[in-house]
Amino acid sequence: MPDLKFEIISSEVKPFAAMPTLSFKLQITNTVEHEEVYAAALKCQVMIEAIKRTYNEEAKDKLYELFGEPMRWDETLKSFFWTIVNIPVPRFTGTTTVEVAIPCSEDQALAAGKYFHAVSDGHVPLAFLFSGTLFYKDINGNLQVSLIPWEKEATHKMPAYLWQEMMDIYFPDSRWLRVKKDTYDRLVTYKSKSVFPTLETAFESLVDKALQGVELTEKHSA
Repeated sequence: MPDLKFEIISSEVKPFAAMPTLSFKLQITNTVEHEEVYAAALKCQVMIEAIKRTYNEEAKDKLYELFGEPMRWDETLKSFFWTIVNIPVPRFTGTTTVEVAIPCSEDQALAAGKYFHAVSDGHVPLAFLFSGTLFYKDINGNLQVSLIPWEKEATHKMPAYLWQEMMDIYFPDSRWLRVKKDTYDRLVTYKSKSVFPTLETAFESLVDKALQGVELTEKHSA
């Protein structure tokens, strides 16, 4: 029966994809020599191991919404779920390499989007947890099926800059923001009743006013 070992050997931005996508090369080795793996249907759960790195002051400020005050990070800073992807593995003997393609979103409603936006230096520690179904032939040539247990895993230190590089490639000098339809309609109304030529400039004016209010509140509280 095959005994599989998993290793992430590289990470990069996937070019020319339909949406922002990170590509990881997964090396799979069957430690049972000369035994053929007929096929495998893998399920991969990816975790962001946030606790396994340090953060500068800028990142700490941006991560407040996720983990709270840095003084409480001993309690609040934890690994968290990123995504699950399915990975088909073709027939191989010994070692093979397949792609783990992860479609990405900078949606600030998602924990992963908030985290990657906040972290721009060093590496992002990732854990890939594997399960699934393995197909192989026994010594008599009969097709056998077995399950891959969740304890099969691989870790990888992804360069943090890859996320920003990916977003710059797919959304040059811009970022994606999702709002409810009624919020969008109110922004359009605000623009139409003002002198702003675009929705972006109307939005900028609202943000500027809000930040001025925050600064005044902070001065009065000091």
